[in-house]
Amino acid sequence: MVVALLAERAGARFKAHRSGNDVAEIRFGDVPVTLALPRSYMNLSGRPVSALAAFYKTSNERTVVIHDELDIPYGGLRLKFGGGDNGHNGLRSITQALGVPDYYRVRFGIGRPPGRMDAAAFVLRDFSTAERKDLPFLLDRAADATETLVTKGLSAAQNLYHAD
Repeated sequence: MVVALLAERAGARFKAHRSGNDVAEIRFGDVPVTLALPRSYMNLSGRPVSALAAFYKTSNERTVVIHDELDIPYGGLRLKFGGGDNGHNGLRSITQALGVPDYYRVRFGIGRPPGRMDAAAFVLRDFSTAERKDLPFLLDRAADATETLVTKGLSAAQNLYHAD
């Protein structure tokens, strides 16, 4: 959702790419950015991410993955470089395909499942009515955080978006 919002803001359209992604080329000021939406299941996103990185001959240090995070309350944002997958199958797939866990992450909090609800079922469920009400604002904030990360660096983005 955040990647699509970034493309929409720039007036860009996604096109199928041979890497297994839909891609859109945009700019954040002077910085060229390739947005990618893997066409695979999230749990298998490593192959298209690594194929796109190989196509553009870019380093992991120039890769940003935007993902949901159970361990952050709904709507919270955390940005970091590297780290483990914390049980996130999509991150596990990306890390395996890239060969290292060293890439930027924009972590969008979805909170923990209530009671004994299965985490997989919680992640796949629709947002609640209350969550949907705040979602447009929260997605805008995540898009802004991503742009700040790319244009001003990790420290600046963390200082602005870790305040919640």
